[in-house]
Amino acid sequence: MHRLILRSAVSALVLMTAAPVLAQVSAQTQASAQASAPPVYQQPPQPIAQILDSKPNPSASLSPDRRTVLLQERTNLPSIAELSEPMLRLAGYRINPQNNGPANSRVSWLTGLSFQGVDGGAARPVTGLPAGARLTGVSWAPTGKAVAFLLNTPTGLELWTADVAAAQARRLTGPTVNAAAGSGYSWLPDGSGLLVQAVPAGRRAAPDVTRPPSGPTVAETGGRAAPVRTYQDLLTNAGDEALFDHYFTSQLTVVPLNGRARTVGQPGVILGASVSPDGRFILQTRAKKPYSYVVPAGLFPAEVIVVDMNGREAHRVADLPLRDNVPTPFDAVAPGPRSAQWRADADATLVWVEAQDGGDPRNAAEVRDRVFMLPAPFNDRPRVLLDLKERYEGVNWGRADTAIVNSSWFNTRHETRTLVDPSNPGAGRVLVDRNYQDRYNDPGSVVVEPNARGRSVIRFNADGTKVFVEGDGATREGEYPFLDLLDLKTGESQRVWRSAQGEYETVVGMLDESGRKLITYRESRTDPANLRVRDLDAQGDAQVTALTRFPDPAPQLAGVSRQLITYKRDDGVELSGTLYLPAGYDKDRDGPLPLLMWAYPAEFTDASVAGQVVDTENRFVRPSGSSHLFLLTQGYAILDNPTMPIIGRDGAEPNDTYIEQLSASAKAAVDAVVALGVADRDRIAVGGHSYGAFMTANLLAHTDLFKTGIARSGAYNRTLTPFGFQAEQRTYWEATDTYNEMSPFTFANKVNEPILLIHGGADDNSGTFPVQSERFYAALKGNGATARYVVLPLEAHGYRARESVGHALYEMTAWLDRWMKPAKAQ
Repeated sequence: MHRLILRSAVSALVLMTAAPVLAQVSAQTQASAQASAPPVYQQPPQPIAQILDSKPNPSASLSPDRRTVLLQERTNLPSIAELSEPMLRLAGYRINPQNNGPANSRVSWLTGLSFQGVDGGAARPVTGLPAGARLTGVSWAPTGKAVAFLLNTPTGLELWTADVAAAQARRLTGPTVNAAAGSGYSWLPDGSGLLVQAVPAGRRAAPDVTRPPSGPTVAETGGRAAPVRTYQDLLTNAGDEALFDHYFTSQLTVVPLNGRARTVGQPGVILGASVSPDGRFILQTRAKKPYSYVVPAGLFPAEVIVVDMNGREAHRVADLPLRDNVPTPFDAVAPGPRSAQWRADADATLVWVEAQDGGDPRNAAEVRDRVFMLPAPFNDRPRVLLDLKERYEGVNWGRADTAIVNSSWFNTRHETRTLVDPSNPGAGRVLVDRNYQDRYNDPGSVVVEPNARGRSVIRFNADGTKVFVEGDGATREGEYPFLDLLDLKTGESQRVWRSAQGEYETVVGMLDESGRKLITYRESRTDPANLRVRDLDAQGDAQVTALTRFPDPAPQLAGVSRQLITYKRDDGVELSGTLYLPAGYDKDRDGPLPLLMWAYPAEFTDASVAGQVVDTENRFVRPSGSSHLFLLTQGYAILDNPTMPIIGRDGAEPNDTYIEQLSASAKAAVDAVVALGVADRDRIAVGGHSYGAFMTANLLAHTDLFKTGIARSGAYNRTLTPFGFQAEQRTYWEATDTYNEMSPFTFANKVNEPILLIHGGADDNSGTFPVQSERFYAALKGNGATARYVVLPLEAHGYRARESVGHALYEMTAWLDRWMKPAKAQ
């Protein structure tokens, strides 16, 4: 008995003395288990998660007859399960093979529709939809009496309509719509039915591409220069070609609202189809082999043809070869006919443009582009509508004697708008001649609206002597949208209406011929955007009738303060940024805060334009998605969009002094917030997305201004984008030093501040392949830097899934807390 007690006591003593060792072993085992466990999505701190899960306000669209507003309900963020649905990357497209439509990373599903009369009253929800319906591609009928849309099913996309009068939905087709290359359908001009790109009847199962290959994939070049940008999602082998043929082959089909559907012509790889305004012809672009592995489908060999409504060819616009040799400058285009379309204000007149300089802006030429017209029956020689000294950017059609042709030249940031008479083509009169980056002097754009055939045409006033013009109204004090009447003969403008001081109100549409009764979206610093009817001839309260009362989607941020701050760079360029401070912050009581500077550089050719300042005091600002502004809820100050202009001077390209100008702008911003007393110089972080991430890495490599950085979905090695990037038109071989000096990868050994890298695992943006972050992280790690690299599975360039967005915000918050907040306690 005593021996037993002694033994027990000894055992207890052993256990007591071993306890710290066992605890340490247990802790190590647990840490090892956690380290080996796969990471899971984390939630951001409150109230960020709560805001992410709130229901967003619906979007709105005015009917062509100006009687009804369509309200479109949507979910805030899709789930990662939705993004996990199958996806194929083919020839520059991303599609969902389950429904033969766009991949979920490229579509925002709607959950419901409602009709709101412009005369007021309650909105009427559309009934007859299946429970849990996911909709997309909503389009008004030219009559304004119905809308059409696609409804997702497990086996395909169905075409549905909803009648305005009854607010009742009904199905027009089974799950046969092929929306791989576009919307999948369009209304016939008289609104009697729709032209649908359908999956061919009897299509077999998709080709099996899992079998062993029959041989290698071979590419060969024969000395012909063929520079191409860093396109994503290209075809890579014979299996991809087979899948492309399978999913992109469609059959044009006329589907009446009442009656039997009928096919038009033969199936083909149809990349676009448009019915003429009179309903007699279809203009279509059909891709054909040989396909390419270096350019997307839009540059494949193609035939651009016109067929009648029975499928018989009426005219051949162009037989286009493979266009894999377009020069790299941004003003470069492919030779041959391009931008073929129907003239919106005529029955059946083709319009297209052809480069007169071979498509290469480096070739000297008085005429860069020539615009042609050819009316049905397409037997005459094409007429020249206008010769352009710049690249064609489109036409605003008005009537037989009025059209406005738009052109621009990227190299000089210049735009021209030319008034022409289509009935007497040739010479035109210049209406606008300006630097398109000049926000203060933007005269606005002509207002267009659907005509009786559903085509967008210029809106004239009641007597047809003037056209309506709307613009942003940018001033130093803020943007104040306006509506003007422009006399095309004299060039004089008359102000019809302008947003009130302290408000931001935009015109959605005009409800009468004279433009005196408007439907608008109105917001202010404290009021979310809501629809209203504004009668310019009424007095007092009768002038405004509220149509909607959408709530504040994130009231948790209502107390945040916001102000525009201005400051100067050392070279005298005026800069600005919007300073946000957390709700309840008092500088005298709380002292300097940790601050995040979130920016995106821009290139300019004119220093005076680069320094333009526009306040946002009259705007209602609430964050959404993965916005950095959510960090305001966590005690951080934010300097949002501090201007980072990169200006070309004395004939030099802007990027030749990129690092110098970037660093000077960042220093000026840091000095400004420190001088205001709201930021501690030792607790300032820098961050950005895409080109802003590139900026972030460069600032950490070349300055010691920042405590840490956050870089999302960036490109860090410019040798991987050798044929131009962002606004850089030169190739790597033309500007080798600039490419190398701008690449933070080159200076990874100089990054001595912690950096958080986040990248979408399926990034679809040109130039920002995920390998950019992968190799930059490897370079940082190899040089002993402190870095964290987070890949968000299935995400493209912008993050969409609720889990991904939440986790990105969790990472950002945790990273800044780790490196910024401990200093406050010291």
